[in-house]
Formats: sequence, C-alpha cells, structure tokens
Amino acid sequence: MVSKPKGDQMRRIALAAVCCSVVWWSGQSRASAQPAGWTGPLVVVIGIDGLSIDGVERAKDPQLHRMMEQSAWTLQARGVMPTLSSPNWESAITGAGPEQHGITSNGILGKMSKFEPVCKDAEGHFPTIFEILRTQHPTADIAVFHEWPGFADLLEKSVPNVLQHGGSHEKITAGAMEYWKAHHPALLFVHLDIVDHTGHDSGWGTAAYLKAVAEADKDVGELLDMVKQDPNAGRTYVLLTSDHGGKNRNHGGNSIVEITIPWMIAGPDIVPGQIQSPVYIYDTAATIAWIFSLNTPDCWIGRPAIAAFRSSAISARNGLRTNTSSPGCEPAQRPAIAVAPASAPSSAATNLLGPGHSKE
Repeated sequence: MVSKPKGDQMRRIALAAVCCSVVWWSGQSRASAQPAGWTGPLVVVIGIDGLSIDGVERAKDPQLHRMMEQSAWTLQARGVMPTLSSPNWESAITGAGPEQHGITSNGILGKMSKFEPVCKDAEGHFPTIFEILRTQHPTADIAVFHEWPGFADLLEKSVPNVLQHGGSHEKITAGAMEYWKAHHPALLFVHLDIVDHTGHDSGWGTAAYLKAVAEADKDVGELLDMVKQDPNAGRTYVLLTSDHGGKNRNHGGNSIVEITIPWMIAGPDIVPGQIQSPVYIYDTAATIAWIFSLNTPDCWIGRPAIAAFRSSAISARNGLRTNTSSPGCEPAQRPAIAVAPASAPSSAATNLLGPGHSKE
C-alpha cells in the first residue's frame, strides 16, 4: 500500500492564487480551485528509459504493437542533445530543451552539470508539467512512480501527492496500478528503467536487450488493461515515450539511433495512425498541458501534438490558439505561472543524483 506524502500544499495553493491569471476548461473561464472529485481528463504517461526504435520493431512486444494500433504514433520522434536521461526526461516534463531548463549532463561521476534556467519558479526550478497542473488545479491528484532513483531530482518534490521509487519495474508498475485504482489521479507518470539498464549491461539490440524490452512490454500491457477495464476509460489518455536509444553499451552521442525515440498517445479524440508532423520529446509536456487545457509559460518551447487529435476536438477548444493548417505547430495558451528571468549564469555544478550515483 502506498502512502501520500503531505508536501507543502498550503504554500502552493497560495502561490496558485498569485500566479494563475487565467484558467480554461473546455473553453470556459474557471476559478483555480477545483471542486471535490476530478471530472476532467485523466492522463497516464509511460516512460520507458532507453527504448530504441529498433527495440520497438524487433522485440517480442505485442503490447507496444497493440498500443500502436490504438494510438497516434511515430517512430521518428526526436530527443534532445545530449542523448542522456537527465536532459531528456527533464525536457519531457518541462516542455523545453537543455538550452532553456539548463540540465546538460547525466550525473556521470556523481555530478550533474546544470546552468541557470531561462525562467524559474519561486523555488528556482524550471517549471514542470506537474507544477503547472498543481498551480492551476491545486486539488488535482498527481502521482509519480519511478524505477530510476534520479528521476525524482528532475521535478519539484513537494508537488506530487505521491513520488515513489520502489525497486524493480514490476514493483513500480504494481504500485502505480494500486494507486490508480484507489485514487484515479489526474496525472500518473510511470518511469521504467529495465531497458536502459540492460542496454548498458549487454548492449542495445542484443538478445538480452530485446528480452528486457519484452519485460517492459508486459508492464505496458498491464497498464493498458488497467485503463481499458476502468469505468473512466472514456476520459483517459495513455502517452508512451522514451528518452533516447543507444549504441553498443552507451548513449549520449549524436547518432540517429540515440536521438530517435518512439512516441505514442491513445485515448478519446485521438486519431489512430502514424503522426505525419514532427514530434519532439519536449512536446510531451505541451501535449499533456493541452489535454488539461492549461496555460503554459512563455519559456516553454514545446508544442502540443494536435496532429494526433480529431479536428472536432481541436475546434471545440475555443480558449486555445491552434493552427489547424499546420497541425502540431502552435503552442498552447500563455502563460501558465509567474516565472522570473534567470539571473547571471552560474558555473557551479549541482549534483542532483546524489553522491556516487551515475547513470550513463
């Protein structure tokens, strides 16, 4: 049984009152405080660390292929440089790249290089999708379950109702499912690390790597079945992404196999099939924000992948500015929260992963 850490919720509610100027829901103006019982969309994000395009195409992964059949998908999405986990997962949850959020390395030798972000919240953090949702809907339930311990250092720890690291990928999946069934959080993020770990141990594309993809595929199937069998399936989106591929036993370079990632989204108003417009990893947060009709900061560069959605859903969002003639190329609303310009750059390195912890 998982428990809810308390966090500093009262301070964040006060922050929301100051920072949130306009909140939209289905095109209608609405107060930032949410009534009891979340009636909006639900989003489940499955992040599979190190999942390469080759892994999706070659592994025995019927659940990933099942999701593709029900999804708008692309196997040509792009991560960011460097092709390391910390910069890319930060980009996925912040709607921006390393040039904006400032995380440029991955904790190698126990240190993560980080420079001043171009904008920051009251705590000095580049705003993530978790903070954007919390600020505009203070009572929304937000849950993060992560296999890689370092993932927790990429977001505001006091924001989620649950931020849990629980060992193996099976335990992470089981804990996330238990919490979902009990609470139905508005946003559930599940991070799985078995594929990346095996890539470093045995090499990307090896038999062991493909077996690890098949193991993660089982987790995907359990999460898909969880949503399918739930009474709230009709308002639930499932978004799956990776952060990078790999080459031999490493990643971080500038090869196409390292920077190209799978990206899929299923749910109401999604048009199944291959997405023709470009998708970047930082579009993940922007797409989630678009689903929730959230305002986003000017310092985000991600754009919602509206090419994945039915035209009727796009046109129904009267409060959003979208460019239907060029799907996926118009940002969501401005701005989400008050953010301050960064101060003078600092050369000091910040160890976000903890002493002695490295992840290549």
